[in-house]
Amino acid sequence: MRFHARCRQALALLAFLGLVSAPASGQDEWHWPEKMKNAQVFPKDFPAAKLSAVMRGFTRSLGVRCTHCHVGEEGKPLGSYDFVSDKNPNKDRAREMYRMLGDINGHLKKITPSAEPRVNMWCGTCHRGRPRPTTLGEEMSEARKKSGIEGALARYRELRGRYEDAGAFDFRERTLADFAGDLVEEKDYEGAIAVLKLNAEVFPKSSDAWEGLGEAYRSAGKNELAVLSYRKALELDARNDGARQALRELEAPKAP
Repeated sequence: MRFHARCRQALALLAFLGLVSAPASGQDEWHWPEKMKNAQVFPKDFPAAKLSAVMRGFTRSLGVRCTHCHVGEEGKPLGSYDFVSDKNPNKDRAREMYRMLGDINGHLKKITPSAEPRVNMWCGTCHRGRPRPTTLGEEMSEARKKSGIEGALARYRELRGRYEDAGAFDFRERTLADFAGDLVEEKDYEGAIAVLKLNAEVFPKSSDAWEGLGEAYRSAGKNELAVLSYRKALELDARNDGARQALRELEAPKAP
């Protein structure tokens, strides 16, 4: 079952390059073509065995299926798909991405490598199992535009639940801290506090996470809450000089 499922997934990558034609109408079984039709990226005599390996690599990298780029209906026999058609704009996008990949790897060969083996770019380098290789911050920003800060936090939790172990996004604490920093620049202090509270929730033993929350509270004028956060930061790491200095300033006697 796994083998056949992977075969079906691999067909998705035909969408990217438009390399093959569909089998005869009504034919449920599909075979890799001996000769490609509408080939614009690979040579027309590209062997079927090699094509299969490349397409499987694409499938794993982007996590797509045939209907992502081809004219066809999910769940229908592959014989009903029009693999040659260029009507789906995703096919040309994919062709250009593949050409871009070749350009990047060609340029990399001009650079003296820092170590061996030489770095090689591949689809998975950026996509990591997703059709659109966005960053976590970009995903949260888009969600915030649509649904406010609660939407951004919900998007973070959703993506973390789906991709935490996949390496598709950077879920280290610095990512949320940077996102909150952008909100502070916009003077959205309440939004920054919400994001940094989440950061302290996800990384409860991080002194830096609690210090960041203290900074957000202090920027919002919520000094009592800032003091509590700074104290927590020092409790976790007595060497946190930033938190110590901020706490000293907040707790200093006020001039009469």
